[in-house]
Amino acid sequence: MTFRKKGSKNPPLLSLEFILQNHADFVACVGMFFVLGLMFEGTAEVSIVFITLQHGVTFPAVEAEAEAETEAERATAPKFLYHYGAKDLATVFFYTLVAIIIHATIQEYVLDRINRRMQFPKQRQGKFYESGQFSVFFLVSCIWGTFILVSENCLSDLTVLWKAHTHNMMTFQMKFFYISQLAYWFHAFPELLFQRSRPQELSQQAVYVGLHLFHIAGAYLLYLNHLGLLLLMMHYFVEFLSHSCDLFYFSDEKFQKEFSLWAIVFILGRLVTLIVSLITAGFQLAGGQNGNSDDSAEDVNVLAAKIAVLSSSCSIQAYVTWNLFNVQLQRWMEEDAPLQAPSVKKKRIKGRFCRKGMENGVATSNRLLDSPQMRKEKSS
Repeated sequence: MTFRKKGSKNPPLLSLEFILQNHADFVACVGMFFVLGLMFEGTAEVSIVFITLQHGVTFPAVEAEAEAETEAERATAPKFLYHYGAKDLATVFFYTLVAIIIHATIQEYVLDRINRRMQFPKQRQGKFYESGQFSVFFLVSCIWGTFILVSENCLSDLTVLWKAHTHNMMTFQMKFFYISQLAYWFHAFPELLFQRSRPQELSQQAVYVGLHLFHIAGAYLLYLNHLGLLLLMMHYFVEFLSHSCDLFYFSDEKFQKEFSLWAIVFILGRLVTLIVSLITAGFQLAGGQNGNSDDSAEDVNVLAAKIAVLSSSCSIQAYVTWNLFNVQLQRWMEEDAPLQAPSVKKKRIKGRFCRKGMENGVATSNRLLDSPQMRKEKSS
């Protein structure tokens, strides 16, 4: 992904170059319309749909306490939960605009200043900007997601991962996390245009973004919130290490050894993700089929859901592992290229000298044969 460069001359007004250079300002103006709509009574109801979470349901305190199993859960029993609906599309759209603004802010005030100080070559600038943006996003998401897992007792009670909730609801922080994740990955598609990605990188970036959207939306729509969040945190942690190693490598090539350490962590992370997916979806979710037929028809613990979860999890692990091998092979080829180039050059120089020596020898012999002394010997 390459970064757009601002030229010294201002482009024509409303031209494509002008829009690409100032896209964050246009997006900020659009977002301000929704925020200003909260100030007027006639437009407040429409603006609320875009800004706040929708499809909330209030449960009686008695029912919420009856569903809680421990005293700690009874003390903090949620009374206001959420499910998904069509209005979530409006909320995702608004926070997609917010993601574009944050992306441009990090680009201009953090990454551009580091690039000017380090003076990276043009071949590495695009990868540096990409790794810098993803490092910030993955770090914030890991911290935020871990906080949600701890606050909802997912790490202390692993049965929450495969336990089906009666009403298929989620808490405020869980839904806001998934809305934010969907908004960020949706914003990556227009960023491919804004950042002027190369044609050979466009398809790869689109597949990378599409896979994240597919799995996050699948966990959100199937109410596999806790399982999806745990798998997402493991994936984000490995990706954060990957892009952090790239940033260190760009600053100094002596950190090339860190890539090998990340490759080990990468493989271990994929294995743990597959194990958790198999245990949760393959074995524990099967227990939900022992219930009533009416409940199992509406529950996510059905055979089709299990197959979809297992197949999607295995497919994305295979895809990212294949990308790892491709990146490693490409780096090996780049390292071997400078070593092979001098030897080839020497061979070519040596061959050129041999040809020149043979040509000079032939010319000398011809001159000797054409000399007057050789002519007299031939005539005698």
